[in-house]
Amino acid sequence: MSQQTSILADIPFSLLELAPMRQGSTVGETLHNSLQYAKEADRLGFNRFWFAEHHNMPGIASAATSVLIGYIAGNTQRIRVGAGGIMLPNHAPLVVAEQFGTLESLYPGRIDLGLGRAPGSDQVTSRALNRDTSRAEQFPEEVSELQTLLGPYNGRHAVRAIPGEGTNVPIWLLGSSLFSAQLAAQRGLPYVFAGHFAPRFLYDAIEIYRRDFKPSQVLDKPYVMLGLPLVAADTDEEAQFLGTTSKQRVLALIRGHELWLKPPVDTMDGLWRSAQEETYVDNFLGLSVIGGPATIKHRLEMIVKEFGVNEFIFTNDLYDLDKRKKALQILTEIKQ
Repeated sequence: MSQQTSILADIPFSLLELAPMRQGSTVGETLHNSLQYAKEADRLGFNRFWFAEHHNMPGIASAATSVLIGYIAGNTQRIRVGAGGIMLPNHAPLVVAEQFGTLESLYPGRIDLGLGRAPGSDQVTSRALNRDTSRAEQFPEEVSELQTLLGPYNGRHAVRAIPGEGTNVPIWLLGSSLFSAQLAAQRGLPYVFAGHFAPRFLYDAIEIYRRDFKPSQVLDKPYVMLGLPLVAADTDEEAQFLGTTSKQRVLALIRGHELWLKPPVDTMDGLWRSAQEETYVDNFLGLSVIGGPATIKHRLEMIVKEFGVNEFIFTNDLYDLDKRKKALQILTEIKQ
């Protein structure tokens, strides 16, 4: 009697990378480890490897997103590499089009451009990146501008992205609220929900996106990718242990501390200052998929059945590089 194929078999698995730094490690060491991680993902058949843009965050080395995309794409063979995402208020659309047009020209058919409208930093850093505090309100217009710059030349525009023009780099909209879901639906663009840090609006965002979706030249029906925090290990017990690294990091975030990856601990008891802190961290990581292979498989299958997700993109911020690679192996095996 043949074993029934999992519904996960046809769901692409992708990875979101923040280039997490261990305290005491250098940026060079961290980025080399990100490359080894990406190479393993490439070897195992993962679909995408995206970098998130963050600034002024000690412990996260993914600020120069487009540079890192080139580094990874140039040292892997097949996997798509992209931004998850470029925070558009921080950048002129022309510069983004030129950067991603260059990347697409160097690595044809392998580059993705995810766009967000948050600053990816605190307000002081945001002002250092961009003096115009109203840029986020111009997000829909700047998305349109990018689409024009990356599309075929229409013979009318005085400003052209060279490179960029005619590359048609795929644009995705990222969001943790309802705004980007509505815009992605209106524009007929693929949509990514940031469930790895903001699970609150998951139900409503996906419902709005699917309900209001209008077919476009790039997409004829809705396509939802869901970001999830992943902690996969050989057993549920080991996964719970390894997951304390992420909990410590979110705890540091809410306290305004530096975000270095810390070794896992046997218990978080004694690290909380209040029940409120524990609740906040649990809510932040509310969509975490934690466990051994059977637990991970069951949890992901339930999410697919509930939301009709087309693709998953996982954060996998474990302390040890070998454990990160092991998690990728587990994800590959549960698709069987």
